[in-house]
Amino acid sequence: MAVDAVVVGTGAGGSIALRELARAGLNVVALEEGDYLTSADFTQREDEMIPRLFQDQGGRTTDDLAIRILQGRGVGGSTVHNTNLCKRVPDEILDLWSTKYRVSGVTPAEMRPHFERIESDLSVSLIPTEARNRNNDILRLGVEALGWRGGQLKHNRVGCRGSGFCELGCVYNAKQNALKIVLPQAEEAGAKICALVRATKIVHDGCEVKGLVAEATDDEGRVTATLTFRTRVVVLAASAIGSAALAQKSFVPDPSHLLGKGLRIHPGAVVAGWFVDDVVGDKGIPQSYECTEHLSFEEGSDKRAWITTAFAHPIGTACVLPGFGAAHMRAMREYRKYAVLTAMLHDESSGEVYVGRDGRPKMRYEMNAADRKGLAKGLHACAEILFAAGAREVVIPGIPPVRLRSAKELSSVDYSFVRPAGLPLTAVHPMGTMRMGDDRRTSVVTSEGEHHHLRGLFVADGSLFPTSLGGPPQIGIYSFSHHIAPHAVARARRV
Repeated sequence: MAVDAVVVGTGAGGSIALRELARAGLNVVALEEGDYLTSADFTQREDEMIPRLFQDQGGRTTDDLAIRILQGRGVGGSTVHNTNLCKRVPDEILDLWSTKYRVSGVTPAEMRPHFERIESDLSVSLIPTEARNRNNDILRLGVEALGWRGGQLKHNRVGCRGSGFCELGCVYNAKQNALKIVLPQAEEAGAKICALVRATKIVHDGCEVKGLVAEATDDEGRVTATLTFRTRVVVLAASAIGSAALAQKSFVPDPSHLLGKGLRIHPGAVVAGWFVDDVVGDKGIPQSYECTEHLSFEEGSDKRAWITTAFAHPIGTACVLPGFGAAHMRAMREYRKYAVLTAMLHDESSGEVYVGRDGRPKMRYEMNAADRKGLAKGLHACAEILFAAGAREVVIPGIPPVRLRSAKELSSVDYSFVRPAGLPLTAVHPMGTMRMGDDRRTSVVTSEGEHHHLRGLFVADGSLFPTSLGGPPQIGIYSFSHHIAPHAVARARRV
């Protein structure tokens, strides 16, 4: 099949690239290895939706099993299951990329129109204070009691019912995301979306893209057909993990040995506080308030923890709640009385993506000493907030768990458990494996998103980011794809 362009992945970055290519009048197709699910398919059951919406059925981890990595799989990508947090890439980060990492065209002033366009497309707004559930209000109360920086977050919901099931897909179709908004716009402009089709190889001659090979599969992942696309433009938007792995499997030129390197993932851990009165943290908007007191965007800072809420549904809670047998049952019976916070690390540790012997992507990542210390400070801050808000007991689920009855006990906590396999860690924001920049010796793609050495290969996802963001990346990914799309259009028209 001959097409003008192929987009691999249909999440935040892929949806925008697909829409803009189609609106330019180009014959473009998007490939998505997951299924095409809609609000009618979202059952609000963890056992049913996690395997359908997440890579590796929710079991993806780093290669040492120390960090669980939650990534979307399906049409709409991670925008289907995320909690709709909408923050722009911080000005300090954009300035850093422009100066130290030599990325052109991404200063705060240059990116502002892209952010504004995306926020308008997705109906981004401040979460109303009346929509803040008690878990988030506990965070606010603690932050205000301590005199720390904090504030209400923005989201892209319209008509939210407050069911609390955002992470399992919105049955009420309130998410204004790639699945609901952007991909239908792309289809209206003539784009085609192929679900259950896995890209396997970028065809090229070492200098320019010639095509792409893919496999169609059934619901069980069995290959049913091989598809070959003749095209001179391929846009990778399969996440910092999927895009880098496909490029590696396709033997994309990598003279600087940077492909797959520089992986950042925002690793995070939780702290739980027990309250006398019910919290019922699983109902309402999951995340509506943040604490930024311990977050700095200055490289090398010891303040690199972004704090927000992180309540889980019952099965997810049972998996991380300390205890066994009767003790675990007693703890689960107190489910309604827990408030849960998370410290997410603005990480400077650098991991990598590589392809395993089974042909699947693998992630090698370990926090350095400074990052472990930064995360420990974030966990300490979470405990301080919970006690300041009135918690009677605070639990940090290390191995073994740390149980505290008062803020005074915090001074004696030994945080040496913040290490691989010493603390349940989760990451949801892979970034940085095909970083952008003007210097081909220090970056994989240009500031316009095109590969330095392979003409016609573009990247339009979190792979582009030279560093961690220190916050939710979806608006950044949508916006950087919008920044790159005109260059992909121009290339497709030239060839």
